Amino acid sequence: MKMKRLGLFLMGTLLAGAVLAPASTTSPTGTRTLAEKVRHELVLLPFYNVFDNLAFTVNGNEVMLTGQVTRPTLRSSAENVVRRIEGVGKVRNEIQVLPLSPFDNRLRLALYRAIYTQPGLDRYALGAIPGIHIIVNQGNVKLEGVVATEMDKNLAYLRANGVAGVFSVENKLRVASSRH
Repeated sequence: MKMKRLGLFLMGTLLAGAVLAPASTTSPTGTRTLAEKVRHELVLLPFYNVFDNLAFTVNGNEVMLTGQVTRPTLRSSAENVVRRIEGVGKVRNEIQVLPLSPFDNRLRLALYRAIYTQPGLDRYALGAIPGIHIIVNQGNVKLEGVVATEMDKNLAYLRANGVAGVFSVENKLRVASSRH
């Protein structure tokens, strides 16, 4: 049982790391690339959670931050940590701060319960950063992140769609590529 939990924890951690991973993170010299450094700093932000979505693109020494967050402090913290990375020349912060809403907060909790208590999807709650991010904006839901299978992607969509009060669900979950 302990080995099964450890395996699920490791899988959840790997999938969560893939959420912010850029397409290519290795350089010919073996040193960490700028994209890898940015990803590392963003996943270490203390208030980054399942209801936030951070993404970035690197173009030369310019980093563009995108996504949605529930706290304005997370938006500014993301910009500040990326700005301090050696090799970053310019940071464009296009992270959207979601509006405060008790209705959206109730939906977030209901969606979390619906998705993460479902057998099979509960493994994505393991790890520092959950694999499925739940973004709620005025009753509209967007699922972001990386899951292991197409079935998990569809199951998360169905569970989110079944929550009372949700106006729409956009499923932007990606299926992790399997390497044989």
